Amino acid sequence: MVDGREAMTSRTFFDVVLNQRATRQFAERAVDDSLIELCLEAAIHAPSAENLQPWVFVVVRDAGLRSKVGQLTRRAWRGGGRQHSANRLPPALLHEVDLGADGGIESAPVIIVVGGDAAIGLESTLPSSVYPATQNLLLAATSLGLGSAMTTLATLFADELREVLELPPAVVPMAVVPIGWPTRPPGPPRRLPLRERAHRDRYGAPWS
Repeated sequence: MVDGREAMTSRTFFDVVLNQRATRQFAERAVDDSLIELCLEAAIHAPSAENLQPWVFVVVRDAGLRSKVGQLTRRAWRGGGRQHSANRLPPALLHEVDLGADGGIESAPVIIVVGGDAAIGLESTLPSSVYPATQNLLLAATSLGLGSAMTTLATLFADELREVLELPPAVVPMAVVPIGWPTRPPGPPRRLPLRERAHRDRYGAPWS
């Protein structure tokens, strides 16, 4: 077995960042707790508002619970999410998201539900803490060769998700991250050229 820390240092920072992309279909292969712990360690080293670190990570391995999270994801997608996205996503990407929302996410051997604890940090600042931590989680998974994705569909049913995971009232579920071995190499992410999104000094002044 490859040591997780050894695997994590085998890829450079930019190699990881420039190749990180969403995975929505997962192989039936277990993911060792040591790898998940490395991902979580990366997550808790993200910056947070006032350094209060209000993040909460619920690592869901139980098949029944993963199925319930998947059901909430499917309901949100079929109940309006797909209609909202259908005219804006290219057909290939829409198909990929369809597969993920309809069962791919719950097929991951691990689902991490990321929340923010409003008893620790101001609820208005939770996103500025929780989402950087989630990004670190995604990047760490990529560095280990794992597939991952971030979705917020199930959080549309926050109360039901809170009940499934027995979250206390102060914990706001904010993201769902499936993690597992991808069924196929995800390939490089599709990105617009930097010159179309970066400006120098003022909007509209070309970066290069």
